[in-house]
Amino acid sequence: MKILKKITLTGFRNYSFSEFLFNAHITCITGANGSGKTNLLDAVYYLCYTKSYFTASQQNIAQHGTDGFRIEGQFVADEQDEKIACKWLQGKKEIKANGVDYEKVTDHIGKYAAVMIAPDDLELINAGSELRRRWMDGILSQTDRDYLEQLIEYQRVLQQRNAWLKQQATNPSTDSIALDFYNERLAQNGTYIHQQRKAFLQVFKPLLQQYYEELSGGKEVVSVEHKTHMDTKPLLALLKASLQNDMYLQRTTKGTHKDDLVFMIGETPLKQFASQGQKKSFLFAMKLAQYAYLSNTTGQTPVLLLDDVFEKLDEHRMRALLRIIRGKDFGQVLITDTHADRVKEAFGEGAEVDIIGL
Repeated sequence: MKILKKITLTGFRNYSFSEFLFNAHITCITGANGSGKTNLLDAVYYLCYTKSYFTASQQNIAQHGTDGFRIEGQFVADEQDEKIACKWLQGKKEIKANGVDYEKVTDHIGKYAAVMIAPDDLELINAGSELRRRWMDGILSQTDRDYLEQLIEYQRVLQQRNAWLKQQATNPSTDSIALDFYNERLAQNGTYIHQQRKAFLQVFKPLLQQYYEELSGGKEVVSVEHKTHMDTKPLLALLKASLQNDMYLQRTTKGTHKDDLVFMIGETPLKQFASQGQKKSFLFAMKLAQYAYLSNTTGQTPVLLLDDVFEKLDEHRMRALLRIIRGKDFGQVLITDTHADRVKEAFGEGAEVDIIGL
């Protein structure tokens, strides 16, 4: 188990320079809105994945008026200290482990894990397919190095094929050598991605059902359907068959980049027919199942980051969530809330809970 014991922030969002110690199994970060509670969780997430949970722009993370930031974390694993430092300065990112630079930022992925549950996460259910693919790819990239490398290669070749299609619109060519290469590479990478996504969902679905029942107290059956072109025929055949349409649209219309996850409750899609309460239960079950999958697959318990959950859950679901995260299967938990008294009351006397007031 890897435990984050200390984090130091320099120029990160609203923190000019701050240091925080984590001494308990569960730490509650309390303070008024705008005090930096969510930013602290995001810093922990950044340590694990070298990116923000909330924005793709590094410049937006740097404190206003500065051109960089630094996050340093001290983890303890098997009684050994591990120090991770992430620095972004004038557009350049550096990641060090125990003072040594990584050759590639991607070498860090999979070594530390965190699962965030934040207020806007319902977009995973309500928004378009890209968010759901990114969520699934993020999990598989942590647990399978080959998946991450093949996903990066797939996206690179996809851009090249799309550029070739655009070029054909203005400067047609009868030479198909480049197209054949793009098709074969996409098919090779895409087949692996497809297989791993299918295998992941087979393991993930029972975990999702287990946590949904624990949170909702009901017996509704929930599931995830993988919507993919590749259930009909191999990707190479799909790419060849769709060439005329692709040339007309100037983009690749078939492949794993068009996959979607359809969340189901009973026989109906959650997105269109579920109540807000059902969606919240599903979302929390989905994130807890993600936590369990990462823990089971990597052998290490992620840091669970819960942002403003007391405001989002009713009393029944909140009690169920607290019961789950205090169980033996969960490691370090960081929770934010605006009211310290509410946190103390929720966990009760004698709980191993620290409170950091901002």
